[in-house]
Amino acid sequence: MKIGITGITGFVGQNIVNLLHNYHFLGISRNPIGKNISYYELSDDIFNKQKVFIHLAGKAHDLKKITDNNEYFKANTELTKRLYDQFLESTCETFIYMSSVKAIADVVDGILTENDIPNPKTSYGKSKLAAEEYILSKKIPKDKRVYILRPCMIHGPNNKGNLNLLFNFVSNGIYYPFGRYSNKRSFLSIDNLCFVINELINNSKIESGIYNISDDISLSSVNLVQIMSEELCKPTKILNTPKLLVSFLAKIGDFIPIFITSERLQKLTQNFEVSNIKIKKAIQKEFPLSSEDGIRKTVISFLNSK
Repeated sequence: MKIGITGITGFVGQNIVNLLHNYHFLGISRNPIGKNISYYELSDDIFNKQKVFIHLAGKAHDLKKITDNNEYFKANTELTKRLYDQFLESTCETFIYMSSVKAIADVVDGILTENDIPNPKTSYGKSKLAAEEYILSKKIPKDKRVYILRPCMIHGPNNKGNLNLLFNFVSNGIYYPFGRYSNKRSFLSIDNLCFVINELINNSKIESGIYNISDDISLSSVNLVQIMSEELCKPTKILNTPKLLVSFLAKIGDFIPIFITSERLQKLTQNFEVSNIKIKKAIQKEFPLSSEDGIRKTVISFLNSK
C-alpha cells in the first residue's frame, strides 16, 4: 500500500517509516529526501497517488520563544487547510492529521479527554486547534475516513526534550533536586503511536473523529529518574529540596543560564494526564508497550547514541 506522508524526516516520521515496514511511503517534500524513499512535491495531484495520507509536518512548539506567532498559523493551520481540501477532492481514502494535546490545554486539572472544551494559551496550541476546527467544519464523504490524533509527549529513539534532561541528571550522577514534587504525567511511546496509526490504516471500522493518544499509565518525574537509574545501573539520587528554594532558583534561571528555569520546572513537575480510553475502545486491542517498558526502550536508545 502506498502512503503519503509529510514531515517524513522528523522524529515521528522517521520512526513511522522504520517501524511500519509493510508500506511504500511517499514523502511529500520540496527536495529529495533520501535513499529508498520516494518523494513528491506539494502539488495538486499528490493525493491521487495513494490511499492513505498522514500529515505530520508543522511548526513545533518553540521553547526559546523566538518564533513569530504568524509562523505557527502558516505552518500548522494554512498548510493543513490546503492539504485537507486536496484530500476531499481526491481518490485518497484516509486522512490522518497529527495534532497535539496542546490544542486543548496547556495545564490539565484532572484527566484530559476528548470532551474537554479547548482552551489553548500558546500560538502553537491555537494554530493546531484552528487546523482541527477547519477539518471538522467539512463534511466527510461516505467513502473517506478522517482522524485527528492528539498525542501527548512522544518519546523514543532520537527523541529530544525533557527526558534527555532527566537522562543527563542520572547518567552524570547528578542528584535530581525536585523530589518534593509529586506529579503525574502521561507519555506516549513512539511504538504505541505507530501501532495506533497502523490500526487506523487497516481497520475501516474505526470511526472518523478526534482521538487522544497516550500510554496506559501516567508516571511521575521521580518514577522516570528511578527507571533511568535502573537501566544505567546507577544508584537513584533524589534530593527533597524545599519548594521555595527551587522556585527561587528557577526565577534566577530565567535570567542567568543555570540548569533550571521557571518553564523547565513547570514541565518537569506539573500534572498532565491524558485519557486513552476512546482510542483503545475503538481499536479493541492492547498497546504493545507498557508505559514503563516504553521509557526503558527510550533510555536504552539514549545509551546507544552516546
